[in-house]
Amino acid sequence: MPTTRTERSVPTPPTLEGKAQPRQQRALDTYELILGATVELLSEVGIERLSTNLVCERAGISPPALYRYFPNKYALLRELGERLMQAQNELVREWATPATMKLRGAALVARIYQLYDQTLVLTRELPAGLWVTRALRAVPALSHVRIESHALVSGLVVKAFMEAYPGASEPEVAVLARLGRGNGLRCTGDAVRRRLAR
Repeated sequence: MPTTRTERSVPTPPTLEGKAQPRQQRALDTYELILGATVELLSEVGIERLSTNLVCERAGISPPALYRYFPNKYALLRELGERLMQAQNELVREWATPATMKLRGAALVARIYQLYDQTLVLTRELPAGLWVTRALRAVPALSHVRIESHALVSGLVVKAFMEAYPGASEPEVAVLARLGRGNGLRCTGDAVRRRLAR
């Protein structure tokens, strides 16, 4: 008898957590060597064909040396994704100031485009930055890396906006910041300013 949709087993998501954090310089060097090999291979073979065996071969290490730190290729991609998100978040941290939130019209749009341009340049300049971005979007198990980054960015925008406009409703600003994250940050400032003018 055929199985129903509810009877089918749901695949277990891959383990993303690293097994050990390097503490000594030699271990740190190996850790970075592994990530460097991963970056090179991503550009050459892409996400689907990337494997821990290829990484070991490229890095010149044994599989147990890799598995000491990373249980699978998804853990490698998570580490690279978190590094990319941290670098992009630093740009937003510098951008999200009360002075930026007080800009209006063309000046605000210009600052938003400047942030987008800086983010694009940073992503392109980071080794395999575009491939890591693709992985964060294409691999469902990595979506939390992007979502956590989006939450941080929204928090930075809310904090800066609340400093610029202390009378604003923080829950409303938070909702608009989350919506603005996907639709261009301009709508956050304009929408909340309209609400404040009531």
